[in-house]
Amino acid sequence: MTARTRLLEDIINVERYPMEGDDESARQRLIEKHRLELQTKLYCTLPNFVAQAALEAMAAEAKQLRKSAYHNNSLRNCYLHQQQDPSLDAGHARNLLDRSSTRMVAYDQISETSVLKAFYHHDAVRSLVAQIVNEGSLFDNNDPYQPANYVCYEDGDESSWHFDADNSFTMTLMIQPADDGGQFEMSPHTRTDTDQNYDRVAQVLRGERDDSVVSVGREPGALCIFKGCNSLHRVTPVRGDTLRIMGVFVYEFTPGQVGDARVNQTIYGPRVGA
Repeated sequence: MTARTRLLEDIINVERYPMEGDDESARQRLIEKHRLELQTKLYCTLPNFVAQAALEAMAAEAKQLRKSAYHNNSLRNCYLHQQQDPSLDAGHARNLLDRSSTRMVAYDQISETSVLKAFYHHDAVRSLVAQIVNEGSLFDNNDPYQPANYVCYEDGDESSWHFDADNSFTMTLMIQPADDGGQFEMSPHTRTDTDQNYDRVAQVLRGERDDSVVSVGREPGALCIFKGCNSLHRVTPVRGDTLRIMGVFVYEFTPGQVGDARVNQTIYGPRVGA
């Protein structure tokens, strides 16, 4: 069985989430609830979204592929740049670098029979996400590396405060949490499309605006959709021996989209070329 032929009930907790069939009213209530949550909070969480057996299969696959993951360990600013700007003050938001350490398993490293790929490519999943995001139809990303990834965190790993580059939204799945730490935190509306709000951004980076930070709870199987382009977000340092495993997915608003080769090399390592 390939990823694209798996049945929906093998992947999704369909008893809780009526994604297909005759229960249109329940489906619309589900969509409206999470659409409103996303609009107001800039994130929404669908708990217990993935079936337990599918979740276990994803965790087993990620652990097997861990040895081939690219360890992206570097200092960066919240704009995903690794260089400072000498024309700006040392305390400027663009010059505040912090450590980020993650282990990326790219799409091309994952089996075509993978449950993770089945989840990503399923029409019902894509349709539900599109209706919650409410910005038009969604299409699978055509990049050889980006569409669906595993992101693993070992003891001491973290993802420092950052904005997502150009994404209208980001979609992640908690597969296995860490023993301790690894908390997803977000500072909603840190900047806007017309105001970079550097002073507030710098305050969040220095830990001076904890009042603006929300912690988004993520139990195994929880799907999270969030708008990280204008909202700083991070994963706090992981502690303990249990691997923190996330699924990360990229959909597009126009078909045929691929990623920037230089960005791919930064994320997935020198093997992907530039």
